[in-house]
Amino acid sequence: MIVTEGGRFGGYGLYLLKGKAVFVYNFLDLERFRWQSEQALSPGKHTIEFDFKYDGPGFGKGGSGILKVDDKQVASNNVAHTIPFIMAIDETFDVGVDTRSPVDDKDYQVPFAFNGKLIKVTLNLKPEAMTAEDQKSFDDAARQVNLAAE
Repeated sequence: MIVTEGGRFGGYGLYLLKGKAVFVYNFLDLERFRWQSEQALSPGKHTIEFDFKYDGPGFGKGGSGILKVDDKQVASNNVAHTIPFIMAIDETFDVGVDTRSPVDDKDYQVPFAFNGKLIKVTLNLKPEAMTAEDQKSFDDAARQVNLAAE
């Protein structure tokens, strides 16, 4: 595992499987979207990148993703829809190991530790512009979550 958030019931994971770069987006255990390199990585230092372009603004929209290894595109795929608000609260954000449930039980079982050396993991979140209606919907949903927690 390189980095993961969520697990069996929703989330994503970027990892190596049999030497191949893999990114899995798990849409609430209803559907899994997969990007995987065809070739295994050679021994040594590599840069693995996943870039996702969201079809928003709005909640739960789809998008397109590109998986790159050493600046070369190795896989692309489209996602019809995304998790509209938050990932499962009983899962964790992990780097270098998956400590809760797998994003894809067919690929690995936990703990799924990276056995190489991770030098750096960078997350670059670029917020999409929200319409006033989207912002109101988001604020209303956040208030409902806060009321339910009280």
